[in-house]
Parts: sequence; structure tokens; C-alpha cells
Amino acid sequence: MAGNLQELVQLLQASLDPTTNKQAELALRNKETQSGFSLSLLQIIADPSLGDTHLASALYFKNLVRRKWTDQEGNYGLSLDEVVTIKKELIGLMTSVPPNIQSQLGEAIGIIAESDFYERWDTLVDDLVSRLTPNNIVVNNGVLQVAHSIFKRWRPLMRSDDLFTEINHVLSRFGEPFLVQLQNAHTLVQEQAATSQGQAERTRLTQSFTTLNLLMKLFFDLSSQDLPPIFEDNLRSITGLFHTYLTYDNTLLHSNDEAESGPLELVKSAIFEILTLYVQKYDEDFAPFVGQFVESSWNFLTTVGSETKYDIVVSKALQFLTAVTRIQKHAEVFKDENTTSQVIEKAILPNLVLRDSDIELFEDEPIEFIRRDLEGSDSETRRRAAADFLAQLVAQFEQLIAGIVFQYIDHYQADYRQDPKANWKSKDTAIYLFISTAVRGTVTTSQGAITTYPFANIIDFFEKDIAQDFLSDTGVEPILRVDAIKYLYLFRSQISQQQWQVVFPILVKHLRSPDYVVYSYSAMCLERVMALRNSNNEAVISQTTVQGVSGQLLEQLFRLIEKNPDAAKLQENEFLMRCVMRVLIVIREGSLSILGQVLPHLVNITQVIYQNPSNPRFDYYHFEALGALIRYTAPSAPQMFENDLYNAFAAILVNDVSEFVPYVFQLFAALLEATSSTALPNYYLSLIGPTLNPGLWTMKGNVPALVRFLSAIIPRAAAEIIQNNQLEALLGIFQKLISTKTNEVHAFEILECILLAFPINVVQPYFQSILQLLLTRLQNSPSEAFSQRFVRLYHLISSRDEAGLGADFFDGACEQLQAGNLSRPIDRKVAVVSFVDTLVASNAFAQKYKKGWAFTAEALLKILENPPVSPPTVENIVEQDVDDMSFGVGFTPLNAIAKPVRDPYPEITDVKAWVRQQMLKNGTKVSAFAQERLSSEARQIFVGYMQA
Repeated sequence: MAGNLQELVQLLQASLDPTTNKQAELALRNKETQSGFSLSLLQIIADPSLGDTHLASALYFKNLVRRKWTDQEGNYGLSLDEVVTIKKELIGLMTSVPPNIQSQLGEAIGIIAESDFYERWDTLVDDLVSRLTPNNIVVNNGVLQVAHSIFKRWRPLMRSDDLFTEINHVLSRFGEPFLVQLQNAHTLVQEQAATSQGQAERTRLTQSFTTLNLLMKLFFDLSSQDLPPIFEDNLRSITGLFHTYLTYDNTLLHSNDEAESGPLELVKSAIFEILTLYVQKYDEDFAPFVGQFVESSWNFLTTVGSETKYDIVVSKALQFLTAVTRIQKHAEVFKDENTTSQVIEKAILPNLVLRDSDIELFEDEPIEFIRRDLEGSDSETRRRAAADFLAQLVAQFEQLIAGIVFQYIDHYQADYRQDPKANWKSKDTAIYLFISTAVRGTVTTSQGAITTYPFANIIDFFEKDIAQDFLSDTGVEPILRVDAIKYLYLFRSQISQQQWQVVFPILVKHLRSPDYVVYSYSAMCLERVMALRNSNNEAVISQTTVQGVSGQLLEQLFRLIEKNPDAAKLQENEFLMRCVMRVLIVIREGSLSILGQVLPHLVNITQVIYQNPSNPRFDYYHFEALGALIRYTAPSAPQMFENDLYNAFAAILVNDVSEFVPYVFQLFAALLEATSSTALPNYYLSLIGPTLNPGLWTMKGNVPALVRFLSAIIPRAAAEIIQNNQLEALLGIFQKLISTKTNEVHAFEILECILLAFPINVVQPYFQSILQLLLTRLQNSPSEAFSQRFVRLYHLISSRDEAGLGADFFDGACEQLQAGNLSRPIDRKVAVVSFVDTLVASNAFAQKYKKGWAFTAEALLKILENPPVSPPTVENIVEQDVDDMSFGVGFTPLNAIAKPVRDPYPEITDVKAWVRQQMLKNGTKVSAFAQERLSSEARQIFVGYMQA
């Protein structure tokens, strides 16, 4: 074992070296199947002499747990002995390792708890409580970190009986010990504060505040769903303790670092988070204590420094006041004009004004400036928090606040006009004040600010005070230029279509700005306005307009993206790539004329970024751009895509770039679908074997993409699959997928493809086993999705009588089937064809299943009450907000190449007329069955269809 452990250490060390990490990671993956592998990782983690290696081991252990702890059905991926040992040893190990290791193990514990806690790990809380001590800070912090890793997952969850059962399980065991720890930590801080002011005391006090910070996080966790009775009973003493530390100061906790928040700031910000939660959710109980905290917040905001290290606590304090202002009875404190003027002057304006640190960020880390300022991540900045507080004051006291704010706007504009070069920051403040007060309601991702207050004239303010900074070629402060573009971005729905025709080309021109933030904001604004639609659902910027500038626009965007060939730097700015994607989506088939210009750039970018994927958003937009190009141009130029893309995509598959593999198989599928009339290149055939390798299907993110690829290639390679004896392997994939609820829909996709692509005599020997699998699942509490897909499968088979399938192929399975649950029009259309074929052509239904014939006729009549219609021939791309997407966790679909809804019977345009036609072909037999087997009411309607 010692030799194996040493070899594992060497591989982990090699994984830290960029020149050997790929080979090392592959070797580590191969060792994962060895018995005790996970426990060997824990042994290495426990050895502090190994330096970076035990951190690498902790990282690998965390990722191993994420991949293999349980599958979609909750079955363990490790041996039961390893599972039991990990649960037994992990808590103790976490309390003894350094903080950087604790954070990794904490994530691993959170993953384990997600599947096992508390029913399969009901001893965990008791184990945690047993390890808490009266005064061992290191051990206590480890235990509290573990607890936070587990309980923090409650915060975003929807309320449910199971969730509250789990929380009550925790509170019944952890609630009292938690309050004891809170009091112990408070007592220890008071004792330490009374001692001399030396370095040792500073270290101990810092550790104690680390404990307090963890306790505050846990208090939030435990309160996140409902007010715990034990906290409610002790709320006065608890809020007293919170108030103590909200107003606490000690020079031992001060630091000379102006940028990094210290333990005191972190504790205060955690307390403000709790106060915000309690105002929002438990105001009935918390209301008596609100006043003292409002006063403390006011005192803090009017005395705190402007250093960056205070940003987090200032933003949390402002968020607390914003929450207070949302409640009418608490907002009354701000109703007085003098009070409100003081609040705006001393609490809001100082945090809205640009600081030197903001300008330094703009110049030195522009991408970080953009992300903080634009995307919503700036909710932790002073500026965003102050703007939100001001917006809430406007919502409560519209006329009062507007009058005060516009006085300040006039003041700052006058200051700017006195000396524009020196006082440009005053203009920036005026613009930000206007924006903060003008927007009414929520700013949406698709349309920006939809509604504004009547007192805010959006167009007039832009034309008088902002337009010059947007229009001028020179002499404009870059931040003011950005302010102008951001104003257009935010109020894009308020600007008329005619006005956008003037603005659009100027935005295109600003892409050539030498300033990083200016051209990035231009790209963002261009992308959003190209996606903007008016009240008639028409594009604000027409396809023709975008087509006219697409060549120069894309060339400039690619120049900006590719100017630094380093993989990480090239992927840094996802806003540029999103604009590339948007142009290609908007111009659709128009991209064919610039395909030779665009495709080489995208191929080059692919070849660079696969070596080091570092920005999931950039990568997603990149592959969406490729998808749009394939969708609209591949049918006309298939050879160009296949020649240019294959090497880059093959490299991704060969090097197992897991982040990109699902994208590649989706794009391969789209290429196959786009070129279905051409001969199948050999390299596609060479991919079939690897895609049938069971190991590739263990990564859950691969499954939908692989299914999409197989669904595209099977119809074109059925003969080769039979020739290479690959059908059984294909059916093995089906069997694996149908065994789990998560993948059962994908299993049906493959099965339907097999049944339609292969000759019936090839499939028939396997069909009894397939049907047995499906019927077994159908009898054991199937999911709704399974039931629907089974019904759809039946109708698909029954409607293909001409292919040797038909209702008789199923024989006796049909009496249990109806079409009532089918919701897609195409599925309902297939059901109509299936029912008609069953009624007119099935011997089994004609002879053996007389009741089944009647059930089928009645089901047909029910569908014909609202006959299905064919899908539109032109399908718009339905986009998902990227902020709602999870990258690296599962499958990320490419919307530009979303699999279109295919009508298997496009020749049937009028469903009712087609039914009548088919019935009349077999009129004598069908009429006789209807007279014999249908109720009088159903018979009358049925005969009516035949005579209509």
C-alpha cells in the first residue's frame, strides 16, 4: 500500500505541473477504480509535510466525490466500505487541516450531504456537536465550517415538508449547542479585549472573530427558511449581541491594507445580512429591534472611511436600510424632508461618487470593472447598494425624493460646466443619480428598464446632458463615454426605432475605440439592441441593417478577441463573443456571403481555448456562434465546415476536454442534420464506435449530446452499424439509459431512432426484450415523462404500418394506451395517424380486441375536437438567460442548433380531411365496426366524420 501511496503522491504532484497535468489526470482517472483510492487521497490530505500535494489531493477528492458519490438514482459510485469510512473520518480530518484544505473538504461534505443528509447520515449532527469544545478555537472553527457547508444549501431551496423535517432534525440537536458556542465566543472576545495589545493577542482575537463570522453565517443558515423557536425565545439577547458587534471596534483588528476586508468587517457584514433577512421575513417578531439597528447603520455610514476594505460592510448596511424602507411603517422615519436630505447627502451621495479606487479598477482591471458595474455582481459594491437604497426611497416618497435629487443633479451639472476637464466626475455622479431615480420597477435582461417615473424625461436628459459624450470623436473622458453607452443600454426600450437607426452605426464606430471598457460596453449595447423587439414583435434593428455592417462588425470583434493569443486572455471578454453570436443569429443565411471570413476565426479560437478552458460564458457564446453559422450556412457549404472544423473537434475529443465534449457532439449532430442529402464522410462513421463506449456515458453532461449525435447519424449509417455488429451495443446504451429516471427520455429518443432506421427484420428479434423492459417500468410507478414517451412510442409504431410496424406489431399492449397526455401538436398528429391505421388496418384490433377498437375510436374523436396543426416552417431561436445557466455541472444545450420539431407527415395539412379520406377508403368495414362497437353518441359523431 505504501508503494501505491507514493505513486499517487507523484501523480498528484505531476497534476500541478502544466506540462504534465493532462497525462497525470488521465492516470489518476484510471486509478479511481482501484479499491481504497478515495481513502488513499484522505491519507495524503492528512499529511501536512506534503505541502501543495495535500491541497491537490483535497481538490481531487472533492471532484471525485462530485463525480462518483452517487448517480442520478442515489446509488453509491464508491464501495460501501469506502462510503462508511469517509463519513466516519472526514469530519475529524476537516477539524485538523489548514483553512485552505478545510474549504475543499467542506465542499466535499456539502456534496455528500446533498444526497445523504440526513436519512443516510443521521449521526452527522450528533458527531459535530460531540466535537465542539468550550475553548479550542481551531477545532471549533473546523466543526462550524463543516456545519455551514451542510446547512447553507437550505438558503435557496423551496419550502417543503421534507426540508422542514431536516431542519427540525438539526435544530433539535444543534440549536442549543449553537447558542452556547455563540455565548462562549462572545465571552472569549471580551476577555481577549481586556488583555494587553500585543501580536499574540491580535492573533487570538482574529481567530475569535473568525469563529464569530462562522457563527453568524450559521445563524443565517438556520434562519433562512423559518424563524427557529429557540432563536425566537432568545431574540432579545441575540439582537443585543448583534448590536454589540455592529458597534464594536478594536485597534487590534485594524489593518494597513486598504483593499482587503478584515475579520471585523466580515463579522459586521454578516450581521447586516442577518438583519436584512429578519426584516424581510420575520418583521412581526423583529420589529421592536429595528430602530436601534437603523440608528447604528446611520452612525456607521456617516463615519466609515472610503477605503475599499469597507465596501462589503457598507453595501450590506445600505441593503439593510433598503429592506427597512420597503416596509411602510419603518419607512416613515425617512418621510421628513430634512431627514431624507441628510440621508441622501451623508449616506447615499458619498457612496455614489466615483473614488480613486474605482478609476484605478477601470484602468488596470477593466474586465473586472465591467462585471461589477453592469452584470449585477456589483450588488456588493457601494455604488449599486446606494443606488438601490435611493431607488427604494423614490418608490416610497416619489415627489419628495425626486425634488431633492434633482437639486443635487443640477448642482453636479453646474459644477461640471464650470470646469469640464477637472470636474468630469461631477457629471458622472449626476448621470448616476438620474438613472437611480428614473427607473421604475425591475430592469430586465431582454429589454432593460421597461418603465420609468413621469418626472424623468429619458430622451430629453440624454440629448441635453449625455449625447455630446456619445457623439464626439475626441476630447471625451472615457468613463463619461461609457456612461453614455450604458445609458442607451439601460433605457433601450425607451428609445424609438427611428432613434436607434441613428444610434446604431455610432455604436459600431465605438467598437474601434482604443479603450477596453468603451469597446466592451459598445459590444454589449449592440448585442442587446440587435436582440430587442418592439411591441409588434419586430426587430428594432432589421436584419438588413445588421447585414450591411456585418462584415466590418465581425472583423473588428474578432480582432479585439484575438489580439492576445494566450488562451486565458483570449477568453476573458465574453461580451465580445456574445456580440459575435448575436450578429450571426440575426443575419441568418446572410452569413453565407462572409463564411470564408468568419469560419477561420471561430476555428482558430476553438483551437486556442480547448487547451485551457477558463471562461464558461465565453466558451458557451463561442459554440453558440458556431451553431448559428452551421444552422444557416452548412446546408450550402458542408465541405467547408467538415474540412475546417474536424481537426479542432477531433482534438477536443482525443484530449477529452470534458467542458467541450457535449458542445462538439451537438455541433456534429447539427452538421449531420444540415447535410442529410450528401454522402456521409468516413470520419463520422469512425465516431460511432467511440460513442458506444459505456465510459463516455458516465459523464451526465455527455448524455443528451451523445443521444443527439446518435439520433442524427443512425438513420444515415444503419447499414454500417449492422455490418459492424454495433446494434447490440446501441441497444445496450438504450438499456442503460432506460434504467434511470434522469435518462429515460433520452432512451426513448434512441429507441425511436432504431425502430425507424433499421429494417424490421433486424429489430424484431430484440423487440420482445425491449417491450418487456418498458412494460416492467410501466408497472412500477413510472414517471409522467416515461408514460408520455411510452404512449408516443406506441403511436409512432402504430402509425408506421407501411414500414412493417403498425398496431399489430405491438399486439396486445394497446388497451392501456390513450393519447390524452400528449401535449405537442406533432405527437398528437402522429397519434391521429396511429389511431386511423389501427382502426382501418389492424387485424388484432379487428378480431381480438373489440373493446380496444372502440377505445381507439373514442380517443381519435377526442383528439379531433381540437385537431393538431403542423409546426411553423421558420423557428426562432429561443434563448435562455445565461445568468440562469449552470456551466460545468451538467449539459448545456446550444439554442442556435436546438433540434427542430420535425413533422413526420408533412403531406397531411388538414387532419380532419385526411381522416375522412382514410375512413372512406375502408368505409364498409369501418362503418360496420362503428355500428357494432361504439356507443350511440360516439357512433353518431364517428359516422359524421365519414360523411362530412
